[in-house]
Amino acid sequence: MEFKLEILEGTRIPTALLEIPQPPKKLYLAGRLPPKDTVCLAVVGSRKATTYGKDAVRRLISGLRGYPIAVVSGLAPGIDALSHEAALDVGLLAVGFLGSGISREALSLHPNTDLMRRIIEAGGCLVSEFEPDFKAQYYSFPMRNRLVAGISRAALIVEAGEKSGTLITARMALDYGRDVLAVPGPINSLTSIGTNRLLRQGATPITSSEDILEALGFKIDERTRLATFFDDASPEEKSVLKILSEPIPRDDLVRAMKMNIAEANSLLSIMEIKGLIKEELGEIRTAF
Repeated sequence: MEFKLEILEGTRIPTALLEIPQPPKKLYLAGRLPPKDTVCLAVVGSRKATTYGKDAVRRLISGLRGYPIAVVSGLAPGIDALSHEAALDVGLLAVGFLGSGISREALSLHPNTDLMRRIIEAGGCLVSEFEPDFKAQYYSFPMRNRLVAGISRAALIVEAGEKSGTLITARMALDYGRDVLAVPGPINSLTSIGTNRLLRQGATPITSSEDILEALGFKIDERTRLATFFDDASPEEKSVLKILSEPIPRDDLVRAMKMNIAEANSLLSIMEIKGLIKEELGEIRTAF
């Protein structure tokens, strides 16, 4: 695997990165930077993502579908990679910053090379300030994190342990005047210690995609969002969404779907994972 690289210097470097302390003097780019009107959102978190964290990432990012948002992360295993996968799944651009160079040799042991290829094929990009053959070192990841925070309008933290490197990105975002957003976590989870502490320190709590859109300054147009979700749904999913003009008890919905119970419940589970529907107090409703 070898990516075609372009060198960015001077004013070709994104303006947001030229304004941070210790701005990069040179960047290596594979793929294309997002259009200038795109809002970059950093999404970072634990390498050891829990089921809760994985579900939160998918749900939150799926609700950003249709908005000019690029998801920025560091391509590490766990929340970083999941955030990029979720973005690509709903047609958002992805920007991956690496703690190594972008060459076959430097990336030979990286676990997410297939995801890197997918990012570029979808119109996104990989970025590094290191020479192409530079192999990641302990010190290069904080350097990468400052670029993740610097290019972004806000940083969303999803799961972070007490001494997680993710908190470095959150601190840098604060230092650069970016908003820090955090997903509340279970009080008995070690991977939620960092995020819950950020919330006590004043980070914006995020419990829905709408919270993110509001933090990024978007005006939420429910009709546009509904149309976007509807257009991307499968024929079976569209049938369910048409039924859900108002919340319906699960048993009543299954009967209205006119499918066998196993198939109906399987379809509803998939739609819930995709963020199309949600169940509250025994009733199912659209999630937008």
